[in-house]
Amino acid sequence: MARIVVIGAGMGAMAAAARLAVAGHRVAVYERSATYGGSLGRFEADGFVFDTGPGLLHLPAVYRDLFVKTGKEPLERCVRLGQVDPASRHVFADGTDARLPNASRAGVVSALDAALGAGAGARWGEFLGRARDAWDRSRRPLLEEPLWDDWQVLGRDPYPAVRQRRLLRGARRAATVAEIGAWELADPRLAALLDGYALSYGLDPRHTPASAALLPYLEQTFGSWYVRGGMRELARAVYERCLARRVEFVFGAEVTRIAEKDGVATGIELADGTVVAADRVVAGIAPERLVERELWGDGGIRSREPDGGVMPGRFSVLLALRGARDADAVHRTVVHSPDGSAEAAEVFAGRTAQRPTVTVLRPDDPGTRPDEDHEAVTVTATVAPHGPVDWADGALRERYADALVDAAEAAVPGIAERLVRRWIRTPAETAAETGADGGSVPAPALAGAGGRMLRPANTTELSGLYLAGGWAHPGGGPAHAGMSGALVAGLIVEGPDFRGSQ
Repeated sequence: MARIVVIGAGMGAMAAAARLAVAGHRVAVYERSATYGGSLGRFEADGFVFDTGPGLLHLPAVYRDLFVKTGKEPLERCVRLGQVDPASRHVFADGTDARLPNASRAGVVSALDAALGAGAGARWGEFLGRARDAWDRSRRPLLEEPLWDDWQVLGRDPYPAVRQRRLLRGARRAATVAEIGAWELADPRLAALLDGYALSYGLDPRHTPASAALLPYLEQTFGSWYVRGGMRELARAVYERCLARRVEFVFGAEVTRIAEKDGVATGIELADGTVVAADRVVAGIAPERLVERELWGDGGIRSREPDGGVMPGRFSVLLALRGARDADAVHRTVVHSPDGSAEAAEVFAGRTAQRPTVTVLRPDDPGTRPDEDHEAVTVTATVAPHGPVDWADGALRERYADALVDAAEAAVPGIAERLVRRWIRTPAETAAETGADGGSVPAPALAGAGGRMLRPANTTELSGLYLAGGWAHPGGGPAHAGMSGALVAGLIVEGPDFRGSQ
């Protein structure tokens, strides 16, 4: 039985802790804040309840597997999961409105034909077919296995782009999300739909490899799920599973250094000077500032920002509205920017976009509102991180919140007249609560682009130090974080020959 210290109580870190405890190890989690869950936060005021991170769950199988492997009680006994249908509504710049059903490729094709015109659905369906090929080619090495030593093979894009005949340039294939939209989808609204998926994950469509096609494929194939009471309930369930497996939690404990001796991690040091000895250390945060050595050898993948830009965060306006939720309201509506390329250019250059794409969440959940005569609505946009933009500037915060609420009018008519109160959350709050630089939100790892969209491996050059969570392989988002926890537990329990779940 090993003594294992886990830094941070985010989803990836807790997923690793629960699995390691079940394997017989003594596990203690040290978290700088007063609570668990990382980006899966909650804000409550005046009887209204809001998620402050992701509002929907994709690939719930990741957490079903966690709960099966760590106890007799399955996930559905610990949280109430329900599919969201329609999965999303999209309002485009020309006023076109499309409602896409959940987990039905045929239904999505029909909905797009009806909304955008005959042939639009078929083009999207053909694109999803190619996205499925990208998923099949990269699923195991990208998501279900530790990062290979020869990770360079993942630098090749698995998306089978259609060869295009371009004037004066000969035949070319789409290499980026934006090029797929322009060359293969051939409709600015379909292009905006695809760009919106990339942007929602914090990815720049102009530079993100075509392999990002697997993101809409995953959502439209495996579905979008809502956790009753909000995504914070999923974090609660994982936390309670850890407690049931005798994982110890110490909150308000900031780790300032990872102790080492002779090239081996030997524990951690806290801000108050306390040293905690350990046989293994799992970092659920980016660990560079905690060590005085290079964690990745020659040829290894290091933490880094996207080429030529910043790693963005989220700006959210939490709205308390008077009046009951409309009976036909859609849980998630995306109101697309009239100029997505200009939006991306601003966000990834560290500026504020004039006309942002906004996502409006309207959960049909009595637990989010004080009574049936009110509604809780969250409006979110992808924005530059705190630093390049001063999100502590009160006037800027209010102006940008106004811009988001104005855009949300397309999803919730009369929203301004119904407003009781609003609360603003920016990357500045994310940075303060999670410790992420600038309040940036890590994106999922992607193959292609020479490997620049991959995350550091779960093992490091410091023996005994492992990495879990969104800043490590296979990247950000609740599902990917849960996968990282499984990989770290496998590497510790089974050793360096572990090759992922079978």
